[in-house]
Amino acid sequence: MRATQKSTLVLLLASLLLVSACTTITDLQKDVSERVFGKEVTDPPEPLVEIKATASTQILWQAKVGDSGNFEFTPAVEAGYAYVASAEGTLAKLDVIDGKQSWRVNVGEKLTGGVGVGGSLVVVGSQNGAIYAYDTAGKLQWKSKLSSEVLSVPKYFDGMVIVRTGDSRIYGINANDGSRKWVYDRTSPALTLRSSAGVVVDSGAVYAGFAGGKLVAIRADNGKILWEASVAQPKGVTEIERIADITSLPVVDGPLVYAVAYQGRIAAVDRSTGRVVWNRDISSLSGLSAEDARIFVSHAAGSVYALDYTTGKTFWRQGALKNRQLTAPVPMGGLIAVGDLEGNVHFLSREDGAFAARVKTNNSAILPQMTLVNSTTVLAQSRDGGVYAIQVK
Repeated sequence: MRATQKSTLVLLLASLLLVSACTTITDLQKDVSERVFGKEVTDPPEPLVEIKATASTQILWQAKVGDSGNFEFTPAVEAGYAYVASAEGTLAKLDVIDGKQSWRVNVGEKLTGGVGVGGSLVVVGSQNGAIYAYDTAGKLQWKSKLSSEVLSVPKYFDGMVIVRTGDSRIYGINANDGSRKWVYDRTSPALTLRSSAGVVVDSGAVYAGFAGGKLVAIRADNGKILWEASVAQPKGVTEIERIADITSLPVVDGPLVYAVAYQGRIAAVDRSTGRVVWNRDISSLSGLSAEDARIFVSHAAGSVYALDYTTGKTFWRQGALKNRQLTAPVPMGGLIAVGDLEGNVHFLSREDGAFAARVKTNNSAILPQMTLVNSTTVLAQSRDGGVYAIQVK
């Protein structure tokens, strides 16, 4: 890249980040590319190579829920049903077997986060900071107003709905009536990436990643902080280079919680003390998963890694998906599923990362978090509103 072109990109990215409340990470990347270099993609996705399939795939059913706009939604699965939402305000309940719609409602405003399910509630969040809680029959139970837009999935735990807002607050809300029980608040750096990173709740603790590579654990019953750990330290000369935000969900596995930062590191942190057990350089926007003593992570540049959960040592790396804006990996028995920006879902061998199968949904990007239905079926939602139940054997 020429020096003048690079300088222009840095200045533009700085201006976009300063108004980050108007854009998601995906939209930010696209906006920078188009404004600086025109409509041509600066780093086009790596062409897909022919593969010799060792597994078979099938789209069991597909449905349409509505466009996600610049926001990111995650299907929720519970008791044989999938709950899906869109930026257009739609919330729907689908049978996971055949995709048949049980009900569909419109909340009456633009949605930006969801879907959370638990305690017989189905919960979504809006751009205006409202939380809507429906019962599983599609009847509104309560609505609660928070301080800022809700960009992530609300989580149910022990009679509470725990919600993160775009201004870095986390709320504990009474699941019975929507009243506020507690709020955790923190100061964010002036320059941050706006993301749909939410919270993970496990064994009475809430885990969340923040700007500057910080991972926190707070008590689920009262919002008091238990510990704070540094997953990544900002480095570089410019403010842009020093961004090291955690833009994806932490993953809890046994005594450790794992998190990864953009332009930063992946780290394993002791859940009881907040001590960093190990870390290593890896940058990710969409995140990671853990299963059976291995960590799987999608690198921001497009590689998929399998790491040892005790040391971070690399077992394998699949590098043939460069610049394809991969989703977080989803373990499925002997396979790992990742989606990309062109609507493909790739299945990799858990043992060596080799391609086992691939299926095309449409030409729209798969949203960052796919949802496991069972060991052979995954739900993928595309940016243009398609919902696909994909089976692999």
